[in-house]
Amino acid sequence: MKKIEDCNLYAFVDGAYLRNRTPEELARSLVQGGADIIQLRLKDWSEQKAEEVAWKVLEVTRPAGIPLVINDFPGVAARTRVEYVHLGQEDFFETGHRFVHEIRDETGKEVSFGVGLSSHAPEQALRAVEAGAAYLGVGPVFATRTKPQAVPVTLEYVRWAAKHIQIPWFAIGSVNLDNLSQIFEAGARRICVVSDILLAQDVEKRCLLYRHVLDKHFS
Repeated sequence: MKKIEDCNLYAFVDGAYLRNRTPEELARSLVQGGADIIQLRLKDWSEQKAEEVAWKVLEVTRPAGIPLVINDFPGVAARTRVEYVHLGQEDFFETGHRFVHEIRDETGKEVSFGVGLSSHAPEQALRAVEAGAAYLGVGPVFATRTKPQAVPVTLEYVRWAAKHIQIPWFAIGSVNLDNLSQIFEAGARRICVVSDILLAQDVEKRCLLYRHVLDKHFS
C-alpha cells in the first residue's frame, strides 16, 4: 500500500459529482489516471449507504495499492479497515477531541487508520499536527464550488505551510491546471483535485494530465 509520504495527487470520489457514474467506476478511472490516494466523500449520505459504497470502492483501490480515505465516518473506516479517515475542524476539535487516537478509540475496534484533518489557518495546522494528524489539508486556497461558504486562505497560507509544516500536507480548493504553477511556486508539493477532474468528460484522461505535470515538475 502506498505511503502517505509518497502521495502527491489526492483525488476524490464525491457523491455530488457522480453524474450518472457509479462510485466504483470513478474510482477505477482515478486509479488508472495515476491518483496516489482517493477520498470517498458522500456528504448527506447515510452511514449505512456510505459503508456499502466503501466496500465496492475498496475492490478497486485495494488491489491497486491505493489508500482509501473515508470522509466524515470513522465507524465506516473502522469496519472496512481503510487506510485513513478525514475530518474537518468542526468534526474534530469542535466536538471536543484533542488527539486522533480518540477517534480510533471511539470505534470500539482495534483499528489503525490514520486521521487526516482540514486546516484553514496556521494555528489550526499546528494544533492538528500536535493532535497527531497523519496529514493535513491546507485550504481552500481559492474560492471553491465544493464549499462555496468557505473563505479562501490564499497562497499566503500555502507559503506558511511550506515553511512550517513537516508532516505531509495537500493544497486544496479550486486547484486546476491553470493555477498549478502558482501553487507550486508557493511551496506546495502535494495537491487535492476535486471538480476539475470529476467534471471532466474523461476522468481518467484528466487525471493523467495532473499526473504528468506532477511527475515532470518533481521528478
